[in-house]
Amino acid sequence: MWNTKTFKELDTQELYDLMNLRVRTFVVEQERIYQELDNNDLHSIHVFKYDGEQMVAYARIFKEEGHITFGRVVADKGHRGTGLGADLVEQVLKVIAEKYPEQEIIIEAQTYVEGFYKKFGFRSVGDEFLFNHTPHIKMIKE
Repeated sequence: MWNTKTFKELDTQELYDLMNLRVRTFVVEQERIYQELDNNDLHSIHVFKYDGEQMVAYARIFKEEGHITFGRVVADKGHRGTGLGADLVEQVLKVIAEKYPEQEIIIEAQTYVEGFYKKFGFRSVGDEFLFNHTPHIKMIKE
């Protein structure tokens, strides 16, 4: 079952679990030193899934300069390759359609997953750029 909560609706265990998953993946596994938590967390819709007591998938959705975006898309390392990431993006797009109908969706994807997002109707725009020491590309939902 997918969970969808604002920051204020998260309980302390969920907050710990999402921070743990994000830091474990984006900082430790990807060997990137940066401030992983930011002010966007406070104004985001958090989408996540548990397998038992373990958070196995997570993403956040928020408004940004006239459009909707989502990011911190992550599946737990032990659950990758199972279709969970695709299920997560489908859930994120469903939430966006319900809460922000007719709004443009623009994301900044790590370039190595550019092809993954193209499967969901995103197209790349502009040049590759570095964000937190990692190559990214701006993508818009068609």
